[in-house]
Amino acid sequence: MGTQAVRRIASAEERAHFLRHLLSDLDALDRMLAEGLIEHGTPRIGAEQEFCLVDRNFGPCERGHTLREVLGDPHFTTELAKYNLELNLDPQDLDGGALRRMDEQLRTLMHHAEKAAEELGMHVVLTGILPTLTPRHIELDHMTPSPRYAALDEVMRRQKGGLFELHIQGVDELITKHETIVFEACNTSFQLHLQLEPADAVDQYNWAQLIAAPVLAVSANSPILLGKELWAETRIALFQQSIDVRNSSTLIRERQPRVTFGTRWLRHSVTEVFKEDVVRYDMLLTGDLEERTALEALDAGDVPKLRALALHNGTIYRWNRLCYGIGGGRPHLRVECRYVPSGPTTLDEMANMAFWTGLMAGMEDGHRRLWEKMPFRQVKANFFRAALSGLETKLNWFGEVYDTRELLERVLLPIAERGLRKSGVDRSDIRHYLGVVRQRLSSHNGAQWTTHAVRVLKEGRQKDIALRRATALMHRNAAGGLPVGEWEPASREQLTGDELALEKVYQIMTTDLLTVRPDDLVDLARRVMAWREVHHVPVEDERGQLVGLVTERDLREAGLADGDDGDRTVRDVMRTELVTADPNEAVADVVKVMKERGFGCMPVVYQGTLVGLLSRTDLQRLGV
Repeated sequence: MGTQAVRRIASAEERAHFLRHLLSDLDALDRMLAEGLIEHGTPRIGAEQEFCLVDRNFGPCERGHTLREVLGDPHFTTELAKYNLELNLDPQDLDGGALRRMDEQLRTLMHHAEKAAEELGMHVVLTGILPTLTPRHIELDHMTPSPRYAALDEVMRRQKGGLFELHIQGVDELITKHETIVFEACNTSFQLHLQLEPADAVDQYNWAQLIAAPVLAVSANSPILLGKELWAETRIALFQQSIDVRNSSTLIRERQPRVTFGTRWLRHSVTEVFKEDVVRYDMLLTGDLEERTALEALDAGDVPKLRALALHNGTIYRWNRLCYGIGGGRPHLRVECRYVPSGPTTLDEMANMAFWTGLMAGMEDGHRRLWEKMPFRQVKANFFRAALSGLETKLNWFGEVYDTRELLERVLLPIAERGLRKSGVDRSDIRHYLGVVRQRLSSHNGAQWTTHAVRVLKEGRQKDIALRRATALMHRNAAGGLPVGEWEPASREQLTGDELALEKVYQIMTTDLLTVRPDDLVDLARRVMAWREVHHVPVEDERGQLVGLVTERDLREAGLADGDDGDRTVRDVMRTELVTADPNEAVADVVKVMKERGFGCMPVVYQGTLVGLLSRTDLQRLGV
């Protein structure tokens, strides 16, 4: 969507004006394709690098604007959240040294970003979802101040008419509601661009859809969200749900989410994608459109900008998105691959770029007219299976079921190699980058490494500490220069954790809580404490609101410590005048209150809901 000069469509007149330009843009594009006015014969590649900023303790750092000002480089731009930035790489002609040139620019600019970040007390981390994100980081005040983001947030909230809902089931389960589109900012990607040949664009786009699942499987790098172990590439579910403006009353109509894989093969023209988007999706934003329509510009011999089409296209997030652009005065079409995650290293990202580009260039005659050879729904099913399980899944390929590693090794890597050779890419670069992809097949990709790391580091430790240590180890490994397939599996001995300051309550509180209700028997509360070897148990009502606390001390003072309580209920013995902590409160301040008041524990409450418990035992174990 590029420009920041956008606004919500606020009136029927403004909507009609925008629609007039949008329809003219579509007609102009059809005409340019028919008359051979779209650039051809000069394939180019490009990429957009999104990355996360963390503080010295590897939690999100909201100083992206400051870092961008220090860098002073137009290649860097803002992202939706204050703790993310984006780097736009220069387009490269797809020739012998294209991948190497892109790699060198990527490494150079990211090195500048990391160096500047360190001088500001930050680090740069490449990952699909930052493991140390917490619920507070998806609130509205963490959104980058920008007319573009504010307008998009406003109009999507209006369309939703209520809270956005998220429900992702993996090893763990995440169910939550949120008020804004900031949740989408948890996603960071390495977006790949390839200019299409107009005559082959339909087959090339369909082929891009078919190869999406195996490319996603081998590049997956986003298994953790808000401390939950979910999908191998959780971004796929998160992005769709975090800005889904549909509601239960409209699902019967089978309305499509604005984040989509698509619904069908293209058959005649790439403009079928844009036309479907006009039919299916409301127009959300407008801007300062040209006085002339696109057709009028074309009649005058000028290259139309198709501004309205670009604005509408920028609010619909296909995982393979078609884009119209102008470079050097020539209009072109390109496909933007949006599903590949950031990281874990720039070398891994360039290997993903080489693999995807090689596959696209290696499309063979047998891969044309895919609607005759494979059901679209099977291809879509492949994509979501790959997102869920990554390399640990099976995929359907032209009716034959493959183990994903076998499909990649036997079928797809050879196609990618042939495609890169056909494009003239240097053979040493082909071996180098595809070798990085091949290495993951015998070891692990980013999702597998991160999942193992978090599991190992969680053993016997608080969740937040484990997530910070995993992120710290990820950053250290990336700085070492080896791709993720060569990283040693994480172990508890690799980092001491001493460098991770425990400053906030949410970093050390216990979140795996067992609670009782006011009307439960006292006997249940006593048994819960015995079973879990704790000295206190929170009391919640049916809405999850904290209403009391029962401690062993309370039971002793009530003469119920030995179990002779009959039908006494928790309500009879619980204390209701509670002092609580906020998860973002300083640990030192809470510890001071606990010592002064002689508390053995303190409930942690966020927006009225019990989210954790901080006990004296926790503090002693951590040396706080």
